[in-house]
Amino acid sequence: MAVKNKRQLPLAERFNDENVKVFALGGLDEVGKNMYVIECGDEIIIIDSGIMFPDTGYGVDYIIPDYTYLKNNEDKIVGLFISHGHEDHIGGIPYLLRKVKIPKVYASGLAVNLIKNKLSEFKNVPINLVEYNHNSVYEFKHFQISFFRTNHSIPDSFGIAVKTKYGYIIHTGDFKFDFTPLFKHTEYAKLTAFSEKGVLCLLSDSTNANISKFAASEKKIGESIKGIFGQIKGRIIISTFASNVHRIQQIVEASIEHGRKIIVFGRSMEKTVNVSQQLNYITAPPGTFINAKEFPHLPPEKITILSTGSQGEPLAALSRIADGTHRTIKIIPGDTIVFSSSPIPGNQEAINRTINKLYRAGCNVIVNSPLTDTHASGHASETELMMMLSLTRPKYFVPIHGEFSMLKRHAELAVATGVEPNNCFILDKGEVLTFSKNKVAVTHRVQSGDVYIDSYNFDIDNSIIRERRILSDDGMLAVIFSAKQYKLNKEPNIVSRGFIYVKDSEEFIGDISEKAKQIYNDYYNRTKRFHPNHIINIINNELTEYIYEKTEKKPMIVPIIMNF
Repeated sequence: MAVKNKRQLPLAERFNDENVKVFALGGLDEVGKNMYVIECGDEIIIIDSGIMFPDTGYGVDYIIPDYTYLKNNEDKIVGLFISHGHEDHIGGIPYLLRKVKIPKVYASGLAVNLIKNKLSEFKNVPINLVEYNHNSVYEFKHFQISFFRTNHSIPDSFGIAVKTKYGYIIHTGDFKFDFTPLFKHTEYAKLTAFSEKGVLCLLSDSTNANISKFAASEKKIGESIKGIFGQIKGRIIISTFASNVHRIQQIVEASIEHGRKIIVFGRSMEKTVNVSQQLNYITAPPGTFINAKEFPHLPPEKITILSTGSQGEPLAALSRIADGTHRTIKIIPGDTIVFSSSPIPGNQEAINRTINKLYRAGCNVIVNSPLTDTHASGHASETELMMMLSLTRPKYFVPIHGEFSMLKRHAELAVATGVEPNNCFILDKGEVLTFSKNKVAVTHRVQSGDVYIDSYNFDIDNSIIRERRILSDDGMLAVIFSAKQYKLNKEPNIVSRGFIYVKDSEEFIGDISEKAKQIYNDYYNRTKRFHPNHIINIINNELTEYIYEKTEKKPMIVPIIMNF
């Protein structure tokens, strides 16, 4: 299997040859911010534009890919193609359109409405949105684009087939094989037809590559949820992914069967329910959904509360309910909380905190397990991934959408199904896999990385994130120098915030003050012309080294020179 060190590859800002190139700006060695690029000559096709949620705070709400390469080559872009409507595939679209000219954005069904809804929150972000269906075909100079239906946890999920001069490049999108789906079946015939015509390369979802168990059918989960609802006597508060439309419909059906009214909490959940009802993906008799004013008048056994927060997000509805800060819902004796989801990698700790708070508040809590079956993954397991490989029979294989362990395991599955080991490429973000007439190799890299977005939808500079991380981890130390014509006239004053408690560390604070004075005086005595910025840098570097030797911490050092 080919794995290259990113730093060994030449950095390319633009390509001027006719070779076919495949690379990712997001979605490799991570779960989220999916963005894949196929390029040939003067044409670029982008597949998906997602976001990722940070696993730590520092004032960051979302992470998106670095769009520098696309900005530098926007004259080549012929379109952005969306596989389905999940945030890790469409969430970055407004930020991409603010920076890069995209002539057309192609999406289907529910994704179209979700994208429109998302763009309504951003002023002056133009979009030329084209709706495709499973029979659509788009012709370009170097590419032909077609689609095939897949099963996932959201309706209108598609794989994308890109025909090139060397054969098909197949992008599976997120998928699983569900033989009793709630909506449309996977288009297996198209997969075998692509195989007969020749699949050059398969790019396939790796999220569940380390899971051997075949993903459960959504229909089975629906039956399990109905059974659970039949056993619960009090109020039900059920939390799932806002984008999991199949699951929401199952919760609706279970509530109707057991005579419960539904109230929805959480902005993203409310939006998804509204859009899905417009498209008839969520159906219910009139009066099933009620508002916040109506539900206090109903007995607990007649209420289902559908909320966001299944991943322990601090500001989501379920977290605020657990904290007792939700303005409408307060926990009452007999409440049962149902988690109809599985943890996204990195979220387990936050979920556990929420669950513990709910238990302390007196709730019963039901999470997904072999006994309860409240959730089925929307991603293919080992067996399903091998089925996809067997149906498409690619010559080359690139695992996508997953952390490195997932990508590596998926490549091993590809080899087990007959792909040559040297034809499997585990890429890093920005690494360019080049297909020429007689050769396939990782040849270049393009600029890639993370861009941080705050709650005001603005980019946050990486240096600010580094400063916030230092402040969060090791605190800050201000060193205040009082001088007359830059000659010290008193001892430096030390102020600590989040580093050490001054009253308990007077001796160490005295040592830091003495060291700071020594550094300052050494510079003052040997320089002919005093440069404040120069001495500030020296103090920063030398004090940081001194403090690290003593404490193994690196607080942010803020020297302040008060010259009179």
